[in-house]
Amino acid sequence: MLEVLYEDNHIIAINKKSGDIVQGDKTGDAPLSDFVKAYIKKKYNKPGEVFLGTIHRLDRPTSGVVLYARTSKALTRMNEQFREKQVQKTYWAVVDSAPANDSGTLENYLLKNQKQNKSYITKGSDGKHAILDFKMLKKLDNFFHLEIKPKTGRHHQIRVQLAHIGCIIKGRFEVWRQKK
Repeated sequence: MLEVLYEDNHIIAINKKSGDIVQGDKTGDAPLSDFVKAYIKKKYNKPGEVFLGTIHRLDRPTSGVVLYARTSKALTRMNEQFREKQVQKTYWAVVDSAPANDSGTLENYLLKNQKQNKSYITKGSDGKHAILDFKMLKKLDNFFHLEIKPKTGRHHQIRVQLAHIGCIIKGRFEVWRQKK
């Protein structure tokens, strides 16, 4: 069931559940974008194809807010805001171990293995530079609640960088807001 959080003539915000894929991939599973197009087509009785532009993506295991553009003009403008880092992405993660410090910055180089669809920390600069800030929000019974603010958007960046410091993700959620 599609959960629409916000919509206007230009954008639509969807609550993505863990396991949903944002865009089609080699698995052939129906992407969230197909369900959003069907929703718009039915709600507004649209003939023909529905335009829907993907503004950003979340990994399949991640739940959170996904934005789609309903017009090409909105897609261009939103892509520019994300590219110019006018939008701050914030992730909340539940991890199995506490980081050594309550807050900090992780800086690594990541190398993507296309065949495995996984990324790894690499020594030296043969990978892509990845930076994120983290902060401990709360100690739970057996887990730790972290807030993560990526400075770069690398493939599986948060999962890989946190695992590298011994913090395995048990769950995560993304929120975003426009910077003031």
